[in-house]
Amino acid sequence: MLRLSELKLPLDHAAGAIPQAIVARLGIAPGDLLAWEIARRANDARKKSAILLVYSIDVTLRDEAAVLARLAGDPHVRPTPDTDYRFVARAPEGAPRPVVIGAGPCGLLAGLVLAQMGFRPIILDRGTMVRQRTKDTWGLWRRSELAPESNVQFGEGGAGTFSDGKLWSQIKDPRHLGRKVLTEFVKAGAPPEILTEAHPHIGTFRLVTMVERMRATIESLGGEYRFGTRVVDLDFDADHAVRGLHLHDGGYLAADRVVLAIGHSARDTFAMLHARGVHVEAKPFSIGVRIEHPQSWIDRARFGPCAGHPDLGAAAYTLSHHCADARTVYSFCMCPGGRVVAATSEEGRVVTNGMSQYSRAEFNANSGLVVGIDPARDFPGHPLAGIELQRKLESAAFAAGGGGYFAPGQRVGDFLAGRPSTAFEVVQPSYKPGVTPTDLAAILPPFAVAALREALPVFGRQIARYDDPDAVMTGVETRTSSPVRITRGSDFQSLNTANLFPAGEGAGYAGGILSAAIDGIKVAEAVARSIIGGDATAAAA
Repeated sequence: MLRLSELKLPLDHAAGAIPQAIVARLGIAPGDLLAWEIARRANDARKKSAILLVYSIDVTLRDEAAVLARLAGDPHVRPTPDTDYRFVARAPEGAPRPVVIGAGPCGLLAGLVLAQMGFRPIILDRGTMVRQRTKDTWGLWRRSELAPESNVQFGEGGAGTFSDGKLWSQIKDPRHLGRKVLTEFVKAGAPPEILTEAHPHIGTFRLVTMVERMRATIESLGGEYRFGTRVVDLDFDADHAVRGLHLHDGGYLAADRVVLAIGHSARDTFAMLHARGVHVEAKPFSIGVRIEHPQSWIDRARFGPCAGHPDLGAAAYTLSHHCADARTVYSFCMCPGGRVVAATSEEGRVVTNGMSQYSRAEFNANSGLVVGIDPARDFPGHPLAGIELQRKLESAAFAAGGGGYFAPGQRVGDFLAGRPSTAFEVVQPSYKPGVTPTDLAAILPPFAVAALREALPVFGRQIARYDDPDAVMTGVETRTSSPVRITRGSDFQSLNTANLFPAGEGAGYAGGILSAAIDGIKVAEAVARSIIGGDATAAAA
């Protein structure tokens, strides 16, 4: 089978146009094309009056070797890559049961792959099952009632459950582990098109069902879940290797292989790890706001006269600007046709995030609009100083919102003019419980205010009306990524704590659902190798 890439066709091409284009592109007779299937589909909207669909197609030909030899210099005709996943090990009789802390995308895929290899993992999560967690989260949004252990950040499915459900990443993936993730998601009920779309997404409601089905698969393979279980301390042997976990209820769980997939908001766990001597270091992250525009504005700016076409869907964007003071302002976690949501996990603090359903059919588009910050420049002196900065901003946002988890907000025109907002007009903020008009410059650090004011007009020249005076900014966005890294070595174990496997976004090794899930697979493989010893790949045969 060969893969033909960069095959471009008009947006409204006929159903039979693809095989005709394959035949023409490869210079073969129609009868020599035996079969074809779409491997990937994207769009090229650089010319808005003539948007193209861009395909990668896997083709079966009568004489593939001859075509490959004739087109040897064409970078867009190559053998189809082998994307099948192969397990690195199989659990031997009596193998120890690894423990996975955290049931977000990283912990979920780590647990699934360990279960599929026969290791019967025990998965701990401080939060609740995803259905109960959804009810608790709605309690904050509808009634201003926060459940500290069951919210947007904590519970089955992780923070990605209440997001746009984006399933793409910038990481290099030579082993096609992302394909393994997407395939497992489809088995669990995700729409099959996530396997072919260039920028696949799922949406919150579908993620809930998928997470439940994947839990059932893990349990059917001998895995075990324990919800409402928070790890408060580690137990070490004389060589500072993990041998057990102390739990919040006074219980103890023996464990000599522990996957630490705790997510980017487990601040108490970060503090415990640092206090117990596990190597933790500060890392860069970003702070800012959520910005909202009517989705129709973004559609028209990106797709022109083709806006609203069913094959294009709701338009997304990615923006970045390097400021005069060397800071970077960029869009983060853009949610087409979605809403801004309350995402705090601590009482008396306000945090914003974005969420979309699969349809992306709500009125507004929203995105994080954030400024990159660095430990040496902005929060020096302690590995956990970034957490204190986050908390300071989140507490200030709570106070500016007036309590009840209302968020502070401001019209873009007022923000650029340096005056507080008193009302919202054309664009109404979507954040619940509600938004209080105010002055975001009184909450954000001065450097962030200056950077955002420099970037907004630049972005307005790239996307029409991006800096429209009636666009709305809601604060604060502080949980863009983990403020710490739990450093690990080439064996995926902590640099100074054997048998502890830091993983995913909370450990500083991923950003988003797909990259976190991929890291979960890598760590599961490392755990398996550490248990098997020697040539684990041979043991898998």
